[in-house]
Amino acid sequence: MSDEMDGLFDRFAGLLADEIPCALATVVDGPGVGQKLLVRRTHRDGHEVDGTLGDDDLDRVVTRDALGELSAGRSGVRHYGERGEARENAVSVFIESFAAPPRMLVFGAVDFTAALVRVAKVLGYRITVCDAREVFATRQRFPLADEVVVDWPDRLLAQVGPDLRRRDAVCVLTHDVKFDVPAIVGALATAVGYIGVMGSRRTHADRLGRLREAGVTDEAIARLRSPIGLDIGARTPEETAISIVSEIIALRTGRSAQALSTTDGPIHD
Repeated sequence: MSDEMDGLFDRFAGLLADEIPCALATVVDGPGVGQKLLVRRTHRDGHEVDGTLGDDDLDRVVTRDALGELSAGRSGVRHYGERGEARENAVSVFIESFAAPPRMLVFGAVDFTAALVRVAKVLGYRITVCDAREVFATRQRFPLADEVVVDWPDRLLAQVGPDLRRRDAVCVLTHDVKFDVPAIVGALATAVGYIGVMGSRRTHADRLGRLREAGVTDEAIARLRSPIGLDIGARTPEETAISIVSEIIALRTGRSAQALSTTDGPIHD
């Protein structure tokens, strides 16, 4: 084993020991079998790369895909041309993510919740649905959710809040004052990256008054995404779910919500 490969494995072991999310890409078929690329995110949405798969263009494409798999907490085999071309099978690369999947907490067992669970599962989220009303918060209504919790939002957030990070999301889909204010206050006390709250602009304006009465500062209020989702004309629960996850993606990547057909430049980072 080369000194370069020894160094890569040492850095990989260090990342695992420090519980720093990373992805290890390995050529499993084609030219360069056994070559490895270690990718990890850094602060300010940057990333670092160690190793090579034998071609600069292949390294670039696989790095992009590894970051995507890492964000979703997924692993799998990808196929490329020798220089990273799409829809070719000259090189097979196993991308293994070492990170828990992002979490999504959805407060409010409503019709929109079921649609959001379905869409968010496609993106790899580990989803918890929470509602204090036992008759609504049932496994039968949300079979795709990883957890269905009958409890108050602030109590659940007190338990799991310290583990929430920037790639996680909290979605408050209830309009009930007893639920939404405690859920928002609890979410704002965490480092979660996305806090979306359903409701009309009038509902949100009324809610802001209650939040300020609860001691929430304007700086904290600026973290809220309400009305929730991107303005794509969504009406149905399924369309609304797509607008919500689209906003989550746009916030995470720092991109605008413009159509690709109206912009210039590369479509991938």
